[in-house]
Amino acid sequence: MPRPTHATDVSVPARGRGRPREFDIDAALDRAIRVYCERGYHATSIDDLSDATALTSGSLYKAFGDKRGIFLAAFDRYKALGDAALHAALARGANGRERLRIAVAYYADGSHGAAGRRGCLVVNGAAELATLDAEAARRVTAALERRQALLGDLVREGQADGSIASTLDADTAARLLLCLLQGMRVVGRTGRSRREMQAVADAAMKLLD
Repeated sequence: MPRPTHATDVSVPARGRGRPREFDIDAALDRAIRVYCERGYHATSIDDLSDATALTSGSLYKAFGDKRGIFLAAFDRYKALGDAALHAALARGANGRERLRIAVAYYADGSHGAAGRRGCLVVNGAAELATLDAEAARRVTAALERRQALLGDLVREGQADGSIASTLDADTAARLLLCLLQGMRVVGRTGRSRREMQAVADAAMKLLD
Protein backbone atom coordinates (compact mmCIF):
# COMPACT_ATOMS: atom_id res chain seq x y z
CA MET A 1 0.00 0.00 0.00
CA PRO A 2 1.63 3.35 -1.02
CA ARG A 3 2.80 5.81 1.62
CA PRO A 4 1.17 9.26 1.53
CA THR A 5 3.48 11.94 0.23
CA HIS A 6 3.10 13.93 3.43
CA ALA A 7 4.70 11.26 5.64
CA THR A 8 7.71 12.68 7.49
CA ASP A 9 9.96 11.87 10.38
CA VAL A 10 8.70 13.37 13.63
CA SER A 11 10.87 14.47 16.52
CA VAL A 12 9.46 13.46 19.91
CA PRO A 13 10.91 14.96 23.09
CA ALA A 14 12.90 12.48 25.18
CA ARG A 15 12.92 12.26 28.96
CA GLY A 16 14.97 14.85 30.80
CA ARG A 17 17.27 17.24 28.93
CA GLY A 18 18.81 14.83 26.45
CA ARG A 19 18.50 15.04 22.69
CA PRO A 20 14.99 14.44 21.28
CA ARG A 21 14.17 10.93 20.10
CA GLU A 22 13.50 10.84 16.37
CA PHE A 23 11.41 8.19 14.64
CA ASP A 24 9.22 7.77 11.61
CA ILE A 25 5.77 8.18 13.07
CA ASP A 26 4.02 6.67 10.04
CA ALA A 27 6.19 3.55 10.18
CA ALA A 28 5.37 3.23 13.88
CA LEU A 29 1.65 3.56 13.17
CA ASP A 30 1.86 0.96 10.39
CA ARG A 31 3.25 -1.53 12.92
CA ALA A 32 0.64 -0.54 15.48
CA ILE A 33 -2.10 -1.12 12.90
CA ARG A 34 -0.92 -4.70 12.45
CA VAL A 35 -1.02 -5.34 16.20
CA TYR A 36 -4.47 -3.82 16.65
CA CYS A 37 -5.83 -5.76 13.66
CA GLU A 38 -4.51 -9.05 14.97
CA ARG A 39 -5.30 -8.61 18.66
CA GLY A 40 -8.09 -6.06 18.86
CA TYR A 41 -7.98 -3.01 21.10
CA HIS A 42 -8.51 -4.46 24.57
CA ALA A 43 -6.09 -7.38 24.13
CA THR A 44 -3.30 -5.06 22.97
CA SER A 45 -0.96 -3.73 25.64
CA ILE A 46 1.54 -0.90 25.54
CA ASP A 47 4.25 -3.57 25.78
CA ASP A 48 2.85 -5.19 22.63
CA LEU A 49 2.97 -1.86 20.83
CA SER A 50 6.44 -1.11 22.15
CA ASP A 51 7.70 -4.47 20.90
CA ALA A 52 6.07 -4.05 17.49
CA THR A 53 7.31 -0.51 16.92
CA ALA A 54 10.73 -0.99 18.58
CA LEU A 55 10.00 2.17 20.58
CA THR A 56 10.01 2.66 24.33
CA SER A 57 6.69 3.04 26.08
CA GLY A 58 7.84 6.52 27.07
CA SER A 59 8.29 7.53 23.42
CA LEU A 60 4.85 6.17 22.58
CA TYR A 61 3.22 8.03 25.46
CA LYS A 62 4.97 11.28 24.52
CA ALA A 63 3.92 10.99 20.89
CA PHE A 64 0.32 9.82 21.34
CA GLY A 65 -0.66 10.31 24.98
CA ASP A 66 -1.91 6.80 25.76
CA LYS A 67 -3.02 3.51 24.18
CA ARG A 68 -6.28 5.09 23.04
CA GLY A 69 -4.37 7.92 21.36
CA ILE A 70 -2.18 5.42 19.54
CA PHE A 71 -5.26 3.55 18.38
CA LEU A 72 -7.06 6.64 17.08
CA ALA A 73 -3.95 7.78 15.20
CA ALA A 74 -3.50 4.27 13.78
CA PHE A 75 -7.15 4.20 12.74
CA ASP A 76 -6.86 7.51 10.90
CA ARG A 77 -3.75 6.33 9.04
CA TYR A 78 -5.34 2.97 8.23
CA LYS A 79 -8.35 4.68 6.67
CA ALA A 80 -6.22 7.24 4.79
CA LEU A 81 -4.04 4.53 3.26
CA GLY A 82 -6.98 2.29 2.46
CA ASP A 83 -8.99 5.09 0.89
CA ALA A 84 -6.00 6.16 -1.24
CA ALA A 85 -5.41 2.59 -2.46
CA LEU A 86 -9.09 2.05 -3.29
CA HIS A 87 -9.47 5.33 -5.17
CA ALA A 88 -6.30 4.63 -7.16
CA ALA A 89 -7.75 1.26 -8.16
CA LEU A 90 -11.14 2.77 -9.05
CA ALA A 91 -9.47 5.14 -11.50
CA ARG A 92 -8.82 2.14 -13.75
CA GLY A 93 -12.53 1.42 -14.24
CA ALA A 94 -14.12 2.32 -17.56
CA ASN A 95 -17.68 2.77 -16.28
CA GLY A 96 -19.74 2.63 -13.10
CA ARG A 97 -20.20 -1.13 -13.07
CA GLU A 98 -16.52 -1.78 -13.71
CA ARG A 99 -15.51 0.64 -10.96
CA LEU A 100 -17.95 -1.04 -8.57
CA ARG A 101 -16.52 -4.44 -9.51
CA ILE A 102 -13.06 -3.12 -8.64
CA ALA A 103 -14.33 -1.95 -5.24
CA VAL A 104 -15.87 -5.35 -4.49
CA ALA A 105 -12.69 -7.13 -5.66
CA TYR A 106 -10.65 -4.86 -3.36
CA TYR A 107 -12.54 -6.24 -0.36
CA ALA A 108 -12.29 -9.80 -1.65
CA ASP A 109 -8.52 -9.45 -1.96
CA GLY A 110 -8.30 -8.36 1.68
CA SER A 111 -10.51 -11.19 2.93
CA HIS A 112 -8.43 -14.29 2.21
CA GLY A 113 -5.07 -15.71 3.24
CA ALA A 114 -2.85 -13.93 5.74
CA ALA A 115 -4.47 -10.54 5.13
CA GLY A 116 -7.91 -12.03 5.69
CA ARG A 117 -6.90 -13.66 8.96
CA ARG A 118 -5.37 -10.40 10.15
CA GLY A 119 -8.65 -8.64 9.45
CA CYS A 120 -9.83 -5.06 9.16
CA LEU A 121 -9.12 -2.42 11.78
CA VAL A 122 -12.63 -1.00 11.43
CA VAL A 123 -14.21 -4.39 12.08
CA ASN A 124 -11.75 -5.88 14.58
CA GLY A 125 -10.62 -2.97 16.68
CA ALA A 126 -12.68 0.14 16.14
CA ALA A 127 -16.03 -1.58 16.58
CA GLU A 128 -14.73 -3.06 19.84
CA LEU A 129 -13.64 0.31 21.20
CA ALA A 130 -16.61 2.19 19.74
CA THR A 131 -19.01 0.52 22.16
CA LEU A 132 -17.30 2.39 25.01
CA ASP A 133 -15.72 5.44 23.38
CA ALA A 134 -17.73 8.21 21.71
CA GLU A 135 -14.81 9.47 19.62
CA ALA A 136 -14.02 6.00 18.31
CA ALA A 137 -17.71 5.52 17.54
CA ARG A 138 -17.73 8.78 15.59
CA ARG A 139 -14.74 7.67 13.52
CA VAL A 140 -16.25 4.25 12.79
CA THR A 141 -19.61 5.74 11.82
CA ALA A 142 -17.98 8.34 9.58
CA ALA A 143 -15.81 5.71 7.87
CA LEU A 144 -18.77 3.46 7.15
CA GLU A 145 -20.91 6.36 5.96
CA ARG A 146 -18.16 7.47 3.55
CA ARG A 147 -17.83 3.96 2.17
CA GLN A 148 -21.61 3.63 1.71
CA ALA A 149 -21.71 7.01 -0.02
CA LEU A 150 -18.95 5.91 -2.39
CA LEU A 151 -20.79 2.69 -3.23
CA GLY A 152 -23.98 4.65 -3.84
CA ASP A 153 -22.16 7.05 -6.15
CA LEU A 154 -20.75 4.12 -8.13
CA VAL A 155 -24.20 2.56 -8.48
CA ARG A 156 -25.64 5.86 -9.70
CA GLU A 157 -22.72 6.30 -12.08
CA GLY A 158 -23.43 2.86 -13.52
CA GLN A 159 -27.12 3.68 -13.88
CA ALA A 160 -26.26 6.89 -15.70
CA ASP A 161 -23.94 5.15 -18.18
CA GLY A 162 -26.27 2.16 -18.62
CA SER A 163 -23.98 -0.47 -17.07
CA ILE A 164 -26.22 -1.01 -13.99
CA ALA A 165 -29.98 -1.54 -13.96
CA SER A 166 -31.88 1.70 -13.57
CA THR A 167 -34.60 -0.06 -11.54
CA LEU A 168 -32.30 -0.49 -8.52
CA ASP A 169 -32.61 1.86 -5.57
CA ALA A 170 -29.04 3.14 -5.37
CA ASP A 171 -29.06 3.85 -1.63
CA THR A 172 -30.48 0.44 -0.73
CA ALA A 173 -28.02 -1.29 -3.07
CA ALA A 174 -25.14 0.63 -1.48
CA ARG A 175 -26.26 -0.33 2.03
CA LEU A 176 -26.54 -3.98 1.01
CA LEU A 177 -23.09 -3.94 -0.55
CA LEU A 178 -21.60 -2.26 2.52
CA CYS A 179 -22.98 -4.99 4.78
CA LEU A 180 -21.74 -7.68 2.41
CA LEU A 181 -18.25 -6.21 2.05
CA GLN A 182 -17.75 -5.64 5.77
CA GLY A 183 -19.07 -9.14 6.37
CA MET A 184 -16.43 -10.49 3.99
CA ARG A 185 -13.75 -9.02 6.23
CA VAL A 186 -15.27 -10.77 9.25
CA VAL A 187 -15.54 -14.14 7.51
CA GLY A 188 -12.03 -13.72 6.13
CA ARG A 189 -10.63 -14.02 9.64
CA THR A 190 -11.62 -17.69 9.67
CA GLY A 191 -9.15 -18.49 6.89
CA ARG A 192 -10.77 -18.40 3.48
CA SER A 193 -9.29 -19.04 0.06
CA ARG A 194 -9.02 -16.51 -2.74
CA ARG A 195 -11.40 -18.65 -4.81
CA GLU A 196 -14.06 -18.57 -2.09
CA MET A 197 -13.94 -14.83 -1.63
CA GLN A 198 -13.84 -14.13 -5.36
CA ALA A 199 -16.99 -16.24 -5.73
CA VAL A 200 -18.67 -13.99 -3.15
CA ALA A 201 -17.52 -10.92 -5.09
CA ASP A 202 -18.96 -12.36 -8.32
CA ALA A 203 -22.27 -13.08 -6.60
CA ALA A 204 -22.38 -9.53 -5.23
CA MET A 205 -22.08 -8.10 -8.72
CA LYS A 206 -25.05 -10.20 -9.89
CA LEU A 207 -27.19 -8.29 -7.40
CA LEU A 208 -26.86 -5.31 -9.71
CA ASP A 209 -28.39 -7.06 -12.74
